[in-house]
Amino acid sequence: MRKTRYRNRRRKFLTIFIVIFLAALTVVAGYTALLYSRDNHNNGGIGDKNWGTDTSYQTNTGATSTPTSTSTPVNTSKEPVQEGDKLKEQIMGMSLDEKIGQMVIVGLDGYMADEHARQMIEEYNVGGFILFKSNIQNSNQMLELLNSLKSINRANKVPLFLAVDEEGGRVSRLPNEFLKIPSNKTIGKLNNSSVSHQVGSIIGEEIKSFGMNMDFAPVLDINSNPKNPVIGDRAFGTAPDLVSKLGVQTMQGLQSQNIIPVVKHFPGHGDTSTDSHVGLPRVNNDLKRLRSFELKPFADAIENGAEAVMVAHILLPKIDPENPASFSRTIISDILRTEMNYDGVVITDDFTMGAIVKNYNIGQAAVKSVLAGSDIVLVCHDFEKQKAVISALKNAAQSGQLPMDRIDQSVTRILNLKQEHGITDDPANAVDPKPINDKIRSLF
Repeated sequence: MRKTRYRNRRRKFLTIFIVIFLAALTVVAGYTALLYSRDNHNNGGIGDKNWGTDTSYQTNTGATSTPTSTSTPVNTSKEPVQEGDKLKEQIMGMSLDEKIGQMVIVGLDGYMADEHARQMIEEYNVGGFILFKSNIQNSNQMLELLNSLKSINRANKVPLFLAVDEEGGRVSRLPNEFLKIPSNKTIGKLNNSSVSHQVGSIIGEEIKSFGMNMDFAPVLDINSNPKNPVIGDRAFGTAPDLVSKLGVQTMQGLQSQNIIPVVKHFPGHGDTSTDSHVGLPRVNNDLKRLRSFELKPFADAIENGAEAVMVAHILLPKIDPENPASFSRTIISDILRTEMNYDGVVITDDFTMGAIVKNYNIGQAAVKSVLAGSDIVLVCHDFEKQKAVISALKNAAQSGQLPMDRIDQSVTRILNLKQEHGITDDPANAVDPKPINDKIRSLF
């Protein structure tokens, strides 16, 4: 009897043990599968879309694949420099005017910080300024202008983006004391990654010497349309691989000097036959074509640490028949942010260009752009148009058309970017072009 009872207890114990053991195995197997699934997901993203693998649209240039850069770029991770709670606290402490101001970069007239520029800073709290050739006489004047903008902004909580279009070639704004860098087309013919990286670094050094912190470059458009009136020699070439390789190297060269590169003009301005400064270009390419061609340089730039992307004023009716890329939710939120996994700053092309002002109300277009996913609206000219954009954004926020959490998303990205680069309003010292010119001479 005792033996029978003992056997029953032991059998019962073994049964319980086996059940527990099998349950534990099931949990471990499930957890392992979950980790494997996450790894596969994280290794996907852009690569899963096979960007650029369809070669039916590509031109053979003999370009090699994009090499890994030997430079160590500025912190391009998406982790904020400040702890999340501190950043949220900072944003919560900002007024609506301060938030809206951060979402606008403006230009100014003349060689000095005039009353309009002062008003943009003191009353409208703009996030930054862009300079053009019409603002620059020489190095001393340019330095004085930039330092005066910083000085006026000292009373504000957030330092300024100070930007310029410095691509090399015919799009060069810097003073004549600096030697000119060849066009991207010329550099593309060299097809040399090291040269492109050095070009980016030299341009970054030039910009940094004046205390600026942002360059609307490099151009990642592919010059696929011989009738294109606006890109041409601003592009590195006619093939995606070449543009990707040299564009990414130039971008990282700029980053090596702690300059923010703004890659442009998403989703690709190379196949247009209209200049968006004058009118609204139409590009009749579908998404399959874009994925295999125009988007490839941008995808590669994102994979290699792009921090800011400029969206173009071009209409792609097969993708969004109603809205130009610069305020298309499909192009900005669905393609750029979701499909291409980009969470950096999105900046529009200039809203005073003909593509916008000849076809749309500038204020309404600005609101649509932010709702579509843009973070910064660029308004390069005309004080009244600048005020109209800021007023439209504020009115849309107050009416509820533009949700506050959407505004806070953009302000978070903007402040993160400024903090990652350690941007301040400290004045820059005297500029000496000679060492930089020596580097340009030795390179070319």
